[in-house]
Amino acid sequence: MKKHSGSPISPHTLNTEDLVDDTDEEGLEESAEDDDEEPESNTESAYGLETVFEEPDEDVSVNEDTTNNERTLRPHRERSYEHRLGHIMDNPGSEQSYDGTIPATQFLQHDEEDCPTLREAVQEMHLTGSDTNVLRHVTGIIMTQMTAKAGIKKHGQVAIDALFKEFAQLHDLGVFQGQHTKELTSLQKRGALRAISMVKEKRCGKIKGRTVADGRPQRELYTKEETTSPTVSTDALMLSLLIDASERRDVATADVAGAYLHADMDDFTLLRVEGTEVDILCNVCEDYKKYVCYENGKKVLYLMLLKALYGCVKSALLWYELFTSELQGMGFELNPYDTCVANKRIDDKQCTIAWYVDDTKISHVDDKVVTTVIQRVEQKFGKMTVTRGKNHVFLGMNIDFHDDGTVSIKMKDYIKEAIADFGEDVTQEAVTPAKRELFDIDETSGPLTTKDRETFHSVVAKLLYVSKRGRLDVQLPIAFLCSRVAISTENDWLKLKRVLQYLNGTLDEFLTLGADDLSEMKTWVDASYAVHKDMKSHTGGVVSFGRGAVMSKSSKQKLNTKSSTEAELVGASDYLPYPIWAKNFLAAQGYELKENVFYQDNQSTIRFEKNGRKSCGPNSRHIDIRYFFIKDRLELGDIDVQYCPTAQMLADFFTKPLQGNLFRMFRAVIMGHKHISTLKEMMPSPSQERVGKGTKIDTMRNGDGERKTDVGFPQPLKQNRLTYAEVVRKRTQR
Repeated sequence: MKKHSGSPISPHTLNTEDLVDDTDEEGLEESAEDDDEEPESNTESAYGLETVFEEPDEDVSVNEDTTNNERTLRPHRERSYEHRLGHIMDNPGSEQSYDGTIPATQFLQHDEEDCPTLREAVQEMHLTGSDTNVLRHVTGIIMTQMTAKAGIKKHGQVAIDALFKEFAQLHDLGVFQGQHTKELTSLQKRGALRAISMVKEKRCGKIKGRTVADGRPQRELYTKEETTSPTVSTDALMLSLLIDASERRDVATADVAGAYLHADMDDFTLLRVEGTEVDILCNVCEDYKKYVCYENGKKVLYLMLLKALYGCVKSALLWYELFTSELQGMGFELNPYDTCVANKRIDDKQCTIAWYVDDTKISHVDDKVVTTVIQRVEQKFGKMTVTRGKNHVFLGMNIDFHDDGTVSIKMKDYIKEAIADFGEDVTQEAVTPAKRELFDIDETSGPLTTKDRETFHSVVAKLLYVSKRGRLDVQLPIAFLCSRVAISTENDWLKLKRVLQYLNGTLDEFLTLGADDLSEMKTWVDASYAVHKDMKSHTGGVVSFGRGAVMSKSSKQKLNTKSSTEAELVGASDYLPYPIWAKNFLAAQGYELKENVFYQDNQSTIRFEKNGRKSCGPNSRHIDIRYFFIKDRLELGDIDVQYCPTAQMLADFFTKPLQGNLFRMFRAVIMGHKHISTLKEMMPSPSQERVGKGTKIDTMRNGDGERKTDVGFPQPLKQNRLTYAEVVRKRTQR
């Protein structure tokens, strides 16, 4: 085939996260003003592109320009393809973008009068079986780009140039080759994947094109095992960062350009290109013109995929297999407890590579070794975008390595985006992320509107990502709010607002990780008994090597228990797999644990764990025996269960909304600002929270319809009756 004219276009990164959630490193700003008028040209097609054919289809009328003796192709009538994904995408029903720094920014424009609400769309699907309007909403929520049609209408020639560059890259990389329609069977054409082209506006204002395949027809062709591709887990990444910092390794982060496109397709897959994109592709290379045909009045181009284009269900796995085979060919061995971490001994020191799709972290104590590894990878996959030194941006985290053997993780920009998406003023200071009554549910509180419910869901999802990485201090309230996204109320909105007020006042807070000794791991586990509305308990767990929490968990238990002892036992059983996995992961990395302490603050629970059924009384025989596997682990020497006073129980931070000095003390330890040894030195003292339990909170709307929360003016409250959970707790404490 002929090459496209102009200078060669270097490949750029085509990341799958750009298609779903690009908030890791790139955001979107509101784009330039819309152009509502259709471009008109007698010498060019509707969007200023050279037309491919001069002979029209029988369903197409011809408008002639007698001056230039050229024609444009116009259909006689508006055809209806509402059942097709491409037309659905032109009118998605989301009120806002789920990725951006500007709240309520619409990137996939739609006709609000024509589109039902999400709830109405779901009801329609249940009644009629039609998922058209649901897909419109899902597309608006997931996709953070405009369709090619909307992008060209909005940005004109700039969008066309961006799509031209995208197709030029795909052409240069040999991603596909044209197919004559006469050589294809009807079954093959029906099974062709539709090409989806989109236009993305980056934070810097640059317009980029994206082309992917609609891989939905492939879902029925493969099993989950044939399409699932692993990515590095958060826990494995955190432990890897801890090792890098402790050994003062040289660290590089790199981005493989167009990662999927390096992998060959392993079966026959057709791609169907329609409409304007056909003209753009034919302008990239004229040889494509001979493959163009007309179907239902539209230009269609069938292409056989030679490379793993984004959107195909097997693309991620094909890339993973290619990348891992290349690393293994270089002598690296995969960690069996996280197969996206690979190691190799070089100059008697360990070199580690951890990757998430095409984002890669490489570390070794010798910077020359890191350089050599990067060069070896580039020989196979082309020039990468590489960052060297002590400061990196990786998977949405700002990572800073320090000379004292610690590493800091900051996510300030991510938090700012969540605050902007929330759309209300959160400047009022909150000293903790949640009030004491976090788990209380107000049955009289009204449900959120559809728009607010979408905002609530979006912001909670963003903060969930943050709370698992750089801001562990909000993990408890976010864990609770995650259980409320489907039934969110005005009261839940205020709890989310409280979290954002706290985050807004602590934007510069960050997590610091450090290890006294990589062979000594300490784990704290606790449970709050019957704190949820359905009387289920809440489990919290945290792992540390000396400074900061390298692993943590805050979650609602899945079954009801009859006492705090049972709740603690269930919590210990729920969290024990985490330190066991960490022990095995570190062993595979070459670090054997000499000390693995498992702290709990309930003596009865500890007796259960050490003695099993021997410690069972008449009130505990019903406990399922699976919760006694802790005893087996004790006998195997995997852990050492020890008692920890309640005042020093670090996991309390993840089970109950602490206030005052106790909150600040535990936060300082968990976030790594103080060493875990300070738990024994500092004793909490009572402190009254700024927004206390004796303060009445009134929710109202001002004249503009905005929520207004009255806090800071104590008003007499009615005598609160004790809840069932409080009664049980008091009886248990006797």
